[in-house]
Amino acid sequence: MKMSLSFLAVYSMLLLTAQTSLAADLHIAVASNFSAPIKQLTTEFEITSGHEVTLSFGSSGKFYAQIQHGAPFDVFLSADQTKPAALEAQGMIAPASRFTYAIGALALWSSQADLVDQSGDILASQNFNKIALANPRLAPYGVAAVEVLEALKLRAATESKWVQGENIAQTFQFVSSGNADLGFVALSQIIGIGETESAWIVPSEYYQPIRQDAVLLPKAKSNDAAKAFMVFLQGPTAKSIIESYGYTTS
Repeated sequence: MKMSLSFLAVYSMLLLTAQTSLAADLHIAVASNFSAPIKQLTTEFEITSGHEVTLSFGSSGKFYAQIQHGAPFDVFLSADQTKPAALEAQGMIAPASRFTYAIGALALWSSQADLVDQSGDILASQNFNKIALANPRLAPYGVAAVEVLEALKLRAATESKWVQGENIAQTFQFVSSGNADLGFVALSQIIGIGETESAWIVPSEYYQPIRQDAVLLPKAKSNDAAKAFMVFLQGPTAKSIIESYGYTTS
């Protein structure tokens, strides 16, 4: 029996619609320190799952406020534990969805060769004009930077030279553009830096562990794509990618 061309066209459209409906979308709010790894992670996730991901980057503090006011995110990848824990206490996440997906590391970095040695001695010498750090009221990496300066007893001596970024991405931009001579950034941002740059990986004993938590938000409780991503993020493939950017996962 022959099928008409119009029937085939309608049948093909219905089939395509059915296949498309199987792939749900999700929207992830991502702390800016995690921008490089999340791009690789979502590429891998989209290939293996067929789901499509939208990413929004910013400071954890701003995302926290936006989520409290009903921002339409499905997943929140914070740069700390405090904000996801606060959302959990307020009943603003899917039950039992919070976990630590990465533990961050801090680096003192300059786009100028030889300015920062591998001991960070330039901080004590203060042979610089401006030092960038993320705003500690908004960004956990800013909190960590202040903790380092306090541990070294250099907060008071350097505070007049601080340039504060809204988030760690803006902080990195201040240094890379030359608006600050050096700055505290996420180690993940400088993985693979060139010979024209210099950095000190700050010893972890100078600051509290930067445990970064993920949560599933209430609007996504029935979103299969969001739930699948949370499972993927805890799996071996994701952990391998995350660790390749200088984070630890346990």
